[in-house]
Amino acid sequence: QVQLVESGGGLVQAGGSLRLSCTTSGIIFTWYRMGWYRQAPGKQREWVADISAGDYTNYADSVKGRFTISRDNAKNTVYLQMNSLKPEDTAVYYCNVNVRSYTYWGQGTQVTVSS
Repeated sequence: QVQLVESGGGLVQAGGSLRLSCTTSGIIFTWYRMGWYRQAPGKQREWVADISAGDYTNYADSVKGRFTISRDNAKNTVYLQMNSLKPEDTAVYYCNVNVRSYTYWGQGTQVTVSS
């Protein structure tokens, strides 16, 4: 059974930092690309960043230079370091993985950035 559990969200002032974690189970973590998405109130879920099994990373333009995605294969965990946070980064953040054409999601973690 594949499970993804996010943590690390919270309330932070603009300009601050947070680090999100997503711990997985039920998959061979080293085989898969991992992604982070976010969904703001009243908006569609949007892709934020992803990291391949070989540690290649990609970022949405809106977070490039401020967010860093990384993975710890020994801990089956993917991270999202978020710096220079802006109020428009406020959203529920989700991690995901595609396994045999099925997409698994975590329950999400709330990030709120106050101005």
